[in-house]
Amino acid sequence: MELWPGYQYPLGASWDGRGTNFSVFSEHGEGIELCLFDHDSHETTFELKEVTASVWHGYLAGVGPGQRYGFRVKGPFAPDRGDRFDASKLLLDPYAKAIDGEVRCVPELFSLQPGSPGVASLGGSEAIPRSVVIDESFDWAGDLSPRVPWHETTIYETHVRGLTMTHPGIPEELRGSYAAVGHPQIVEHLQALSVTAVELLPVQHFVHPRHLIEQGLSNYWGYDSIGYFAPHSAYSSAGASGGQVTEFKQMVKALHQAGIEVILDVVYNHTGEGNHLGPTLSFRGIDNRVYYRLRKDDPSLYLDFTGTGNTLNAPHPQVLKLIMDSLRYWVVQMHVDGFRFDLTSALARELYDVDHLSSFLDIIHQDPVLSTVKLIAEPWDLGEGGYQVGNFPGLWSEWNGKYRDSMRDFWRGQGGPIEEFAARFSGSSDLYKPNGRRPYASINYITSHDGFTLQDLVSYNEKHNEGNGENNGDGENDNRSWNCGIEGPTEEAAVAALRNRQKRNFLTTLALSQGVPMLLAGDELDRTQLGNNNGYCQDNEDSWLDWSPQEMSASFHGFVKRVMAFRQSHATFRRREWLQTGSADGRRRDIAWFAPDGLEMTAEQLATEPARAMAAFLDGDDVATSDLRGSRARDASYIILFNAQDHGQSFKLPAQLPGSWKVVIDTGDPSVTNAQTNGDRVSVGDHALIVLERA
Repeated sequence: MELWPGYQYPLGASWDGRGTNFSVFSEHGEGIELCLFDHDSHETTFELKEVTASVWHGYLAGVGPGQRYGFRVKGPFAPDRGDRFDASKLLLDPYAKAIDGEVRCVPELFSLQPGSPGVASLGGSEAIPRSVVIDESFDWAGDLSPRVPWHETTIYETHVRGLTMTHPGIPEELRGSYAAVGHPQIVEHLQALSVTAVELLPVQHFVHPRHLIEQGLSNYWGYDSIGYFAPHSAYSSAGASGGQVTEFKQMVKALHQAGIEVILDVVYNHTGEGNHLGPTLSFRGIDNRVYYRLRKDDPSLYLDFTGTGNTLNAPHPQVLKLIMDSLRYWVVQMHVDGFRFDLTSALARELYDVDHLSSFLDIIHQDPVLSTVKLIAEPWDLGEGGYQVGNFPGLWSEWNGKYRDSMRDFWRGQGGPIEEFAARFSGSSDLYKPNGRRPYASINYITSHDGFTLQDLVSYNEKHNEGNGENNGDGENDNRSWNCGIEGPTEEAAVAALRNRQKRNFLTTLALSQGVPMLLAGDELDRTQLGNNNGYCQDNEDSWLDWSPQEMSASFHGFVKRVMAFRQSHATFRRREWLQTGSADGRRRDIAWFAPDGLEMTAEQLATEPARAMAAFLDGDDVATSDLRGSRARDASYIILFNAQDHGQSFKLPAQLPGSWKVVIDTGDPSVTNAQTNGDRVSVGDHALIVLERA
């Protein structure tokens, strides 16, 4: 084959129906070889001689979809000045749309070993996955994003593999795949929970770190990306030679047809190449100085704001282009509806500090594609000053860690002042209103993949991560959990009843709070990880959802469906505008807080009295919001009686709230619905809440 000059852009491998253009950026490389592999892994090499603005490119006629390829980059190996070129290493294309195979951590992949100043060993190409040329065409058949308004959104955070590995209604050959996520059985489950968006843990192709492989574990969560354009091939039931791309698109199409959006958890803050002793897989060998943030005092080492050994160099124009090209690709070509950015603060660091006018945030706001999709920040990283809850700009929503902590503290009986609980329950206006955002800037959650499941939150006081092989030293220590009297599983009826009540309390509070609720997959099925609060390496039954029928799970599952449907049916609990607390002109308030004696609480009481038992009134007669056609919403009004004490509490209904009230939700007795109240007092059991609706 003859190599033609080809084109600078687009980067990566682009098939045009007659041949494929190959293009890769390397500012400091001194030569690049394009390596093609046949089905027997025989290698044919072409030197890319055309270079335009540090982009090396060439075109091969007759090369098309399914072709496996990689690059070798020549240049100095001088770690002391940040150069890590090693032409013996086969490298993945940073723009590969598909990747075939897994990394095998053989010694040849590591250019540095502890105590070694230079190249440790040559070769290792057989241990590197192959980039794959794909055919990007797909019949979307008129697919459109559901474009669910933020205030009507309910998110279900899940894992492609863990969601379906044990589901009896999914064919075995599909379990753990993109096809399984789009299967009618899963779609029906999501719809029954009133879910409007699935948030998938990382699906961009990732690698398994050597220390996990050596322990017989794996990178289950996937937070070690190496291919920012490629769907992870192990989640495909259709093969890895491009079939994973089609299967992913089919999943998105099926979910969209059900009115469910797809949000990807993306990891642009670091890569799977690890620290300076990690393997050379792609970015490190293509141009280490460009792609990674290096220490100025010692360029052989990486700045690490992520706890993973490296930090992607987002301020560099080419790296920023890579991130934006990747994001746009997933929206335009793969039809996803939004992103949750892992450790977003690391991406907003210009030099060392988090900069809210950083080029990363600025360019997203200016982008005509990315500025229109759902953007969610994990608003912290592991560096100094990295905790940035409430500080992201206008287009962003955020995981609200303060909401999680406040609700956990309240229901375990250790809540702070009532005003803290009230602020989180009302949408956290103190965090998001000052810069013009709305209540849906707050992604409210009790549990996520990172930490205890809901069942474990009420069953364990301490983490139990011994199976991770780190002597129980990994994972969060500040869990704000309560085991309800016994550590771990128990057959004690009273403890089990309290735990189930607590779970109902948590999810009912979540459903009734202003903001966007996020459910952790499996919480509705009593999923347990047996006290492991860091299941990142557990690709087994400990992390997978257990779909086997159990009476208790079925009962709780039914309650979760009912309470989430209740939220979706009532505009009072999902407003576009902030709740009004009264004004000088006497305007009717949207929310008011009352003590158990029926008297409205003063600002001083809210600020000083601990959150133990209180009532919230929500006025739904004229909800201060409107639908997409501008129509004002009207709803019933509600009183929510909260009791986090270890004894029952009698509440007197406020005299200024006349009317006939009925119990629509009682977490102490979930069988109660539409029970009329008698008189002006309502008793709430210990560790329970009751929702009253005005008839």
